[in-house]
Amino acid sequence: MRDNLLIALYAFLGAAASGLLGAAVLRLVRRRSLTASLTVVAGVGVFAMLAGTMAVAWAMFLSPHDLRVVTTVVAMAAVVSLASALLLGRRVVARSRELTDAARHFGDAGAFSAPAAPATAELDALSRELAATSGRLAASRERERALEASRRELVAWISHDLRTPLAGLRAMSEALEDGVAADPARYLRQMRTEVERLNGMVGDLFELSRIHAGTLPLSPSRISLYDLVGDALAGVGPLAREHGVRLVGDGVRPVPVEVDGKEMSRVIANLLVNAIRRTPADGTVAVAARRAPEGVVLSVTDGCGGIPEEDLPRVFDTGWRGTDARTPPAGAGLGLAIVRGIVEAHQGRASVRNIPGGCRFEVTLPAPAS
Repeated sequence: MRDNLLIALYAFLGAAASGLLGAAVLRLVRRRSLTASLTVVAGVGVFAMLAGTMAVAWAMFLSPHDLRVVTTVVAMAAVVSLASALLLGRRVVARSRELTDAARHFGDAGAFSAPAAPATAELDALSRELAATSGRLAASRERERALEASRRELVAWISHDLRTPLAGLRAMSEALEDGVAADPARYLRQMRTEVERLNGMVGDLFELSRIHAGTLPLSPSRISLYDLVGDALAGVGPLAREHGVRLVGDGVRPVPVEVDGKEMSRVIANLLVNAIRRTPADGTVAVAARRAPEGVVLSVTDGCGGIPEEDLPRVFDTGWRGTDARTPPAGAGLGLAIVRGIVEAHQGRASVRNIPGGCRFEVTLPAPAS
C-alpha cells in the first residue's frame, strides 16, 4: 500500500511540473493561433504522462526495460496526439477565418453569408447569431430609408402647405394696406382663419418633435373613455356637419383607462378628423370602445372606401397622406403620426385595417390596474 502511495505521489509531482510548464507556455502563446494552443494542450497531456513515468523510474519503481517500453508507448501517443491537435487546430482556424471574412463583408453593409460548415458548435452558434443580427440590421436600414423618405416628403408637403396660406396672407395684407379691399372685415376673418391654420401646423410639428425626442410630458390619470369620446365628438361635430357626415358613438362603453386626458383627446380628435375628411357626404363615422384580452380597444370606422394594401404599413408614417390627399385641407400628414407617437408613449399600439366600404383605426391601450 505504501509503495502504491509513493508511486502516485511521484507520478503526480512529475505531471504537476509538466502541467505548470504547459500553463506558462500557454500564457506565452495566448495571442497566437488556436493551433498553437491546441498543440500545447496535447503536448501537456503527453509530457505529463512522461514526466510522471520518469519520476517513478527515478524513484526506482520501474526497471530499465519497463521504462523503455513505457517511453516508447508515450512517444507514439505523443505523435498521434500532436498530429490530431494540429489537424483539429488547422480546421478550426480555417473555419474561423471563413467566419471572419463573412463578418467583414457583413460589416461593410452587406448581407451576412454563413460559412458552409462551421468547425464547432460554438462557431455555428456565432454564425447563426451573426445571421440574425444581419437580418435585424437589414430591416433597420430599410426602416431608416423609409423614414428618410418620409422626412423628405414631409419637408416638401410642409413647404407647399406653408407657402399657400402665406401667399394669401401677403396678398390680403397688401390689399388692406393699399385700401383696395372691397370687404375689409371678410379679409380680416380670412386672415384669422389662415393664421389659425398655420398655428395648428406649427403645433403639430412641435408635438411631433417632442414625440420623436422622447420628451412628451404625460400626466396619467384614471379617465372614462366614454367621457373622452363624448368631448371629442362634440368638438368635431361642426366639421362633420360641414362635410355631411354622420357621427355615431353608440358603441362606446364606459371603460376606464389610465392616460393623459389632454393627449388622448388629441388622439381621438385626430382619428375623427381624419375619418370625417376621408368619408364622402352622407357617410358614417362610428366610434366604439371595449375591453379586450389585450387591453382597452378604441376604434374609429370610416367610409373612405379602403386604403391600398401596399399603403397600409405607411399610414402612420410622418408625412404620409395617401394618393387622394393632394389639397391643403388634408393637412401635412402629421395627424396619424402624432396618434401613433402618443399611443406608444402610453405603452399602447395603433393599427389600421380595411373593412368593407372603408377602414378601421384601432388604438389598444393597457388595461388600468384594478
